[in-house]
Amino acid sequence: MTSTPTRRIFRLSGPDTHDFLQGLVTNDVAGLTEGLVYAALLTPQGKYIADFFLVPDGDAVLLDVAESLAADLHKRLMMYKLRAAVEIEATDLHLQRGTGPAPDGGIADPRHPDLGWRSYSDAPESDDGTDWDSIRVAHCIPESGIELTADSYILESGFERLHGVDFRKGCYVGQEVTARMKHKTELRKGLARVSVEGAAPIGTTIMADGKQAGTLFTQSGGSGIAYLRFDRADGEMKADTAEVSRAG
Repeated sequence: MTSTPTRRIFRLSGPDTHDFLQGLVTNDVAGLTEGLVYAALLTPQGKYIADFFLVPDGDAVLLDVAESLAADLHKRLMMYKLRAAVEIEATDLHLQRGTGPAPDGGIADPRHPDLGWRSYSDAPESDDGTDWDSIRVAHCIPESGIELTADSYILESGFERLHGVDFRKGCYVGQEVTARMKHKTELRKGLARVSVEGAAPIGTTIMADGKQAGTLFTQSGGSGIAYLRFDRADGEMKADTAEVSRAG
């Protein structure tokens, strides 16, 4: 199955590449020795700018990001580069992914085993027809531009569970806020899986007892991903005409 490209692949090269990335992104780039590294770039206030995969490519690193976020991410990386010996360039590579047997060059998606593999070549972007929304909803895995937006905090979005943040690697942009959230007794808001009877457009407000309790996002097979205020998310809720309840 082939579609219009949804991802942009950059190549970062030069002697300072790993140090440059290590000081910016939420995860430890040392993980590139074992495969893909899932990470994000945050604002200094700890809010989401973009999530992406870092991919080992010899002495270089590929960066696989949603097409909709690519131009802004490239601009920000160039801003942070300053005098670092790093080249950041667009490539003609495309993403292929699937959940069957991995081809040569296929690397496991680090977020969850059910997300299969990703590989990169100059062939058109493609996948094997997997129902990705069904997998994402089953495991509450957010998507760039849907559940992950400029208002997101990565811990509320499940990045620790999805292996997208490392708390031992040292400083990166937004690290102080992220670390403070980590050491709270518990998060009061965040993404959660919900049961949905009916359907509602992505982004519909969830109401409980006349108060806003969250937002409903991707739905599949009677379940959905929602951003919830946990103190208001008990019992039955409504998203437009859909009945919503917290999944077990």
